Amino acid sequence: MTDQTPDAIAGSYFDALGQGDVPSAMALLSPDVVWHQPGSNRFSGEHRGINGVGALLGGMMETSQGTFELAVTGPAMTNGEFAAVPVQFSGKRADASMDMSGVDLLTIRDGKIVEVRLFSADGQAEDAFWGQP
Repeated sequence: MTDQTPDAIAGSYFDALGQGDVPSAMALLSPDVVWHQPGSNRFSGEHRGINGVGALLGGMMETSQGTFELAVTGPAMTNGEFAAVPVQFSGKRADASMDMSGVDLLTIRDGKIVEVRLFSADGQAEDAFWGQP
């Protein structure tokens, strides 16, 4: 039996992303996941369900010309069903780049990520990179 604690689920999720194993990461999301993307850019707002999150991430990879990367920079901090994970994320494209820290806050129930809230160190720079809606 696998460990279903928020710490373990968060670890598996970020390990999969770090290895480029998007299908395994997506399998840890609830079918009804709600993803809150911060800022005032083309990707900002609430994205619902596996298809909505998949479209969001696909759009980010396309906009960043396949260079978007996310790395965990410290241990997950858990409190009940919540896991806060410090991250560093970056991306490049022909005319812009970004590289900044953030925190991903995951809500985990019954072994699945049901909600994702992202926090960025420099929202204006992130908005500038992703572009206007």
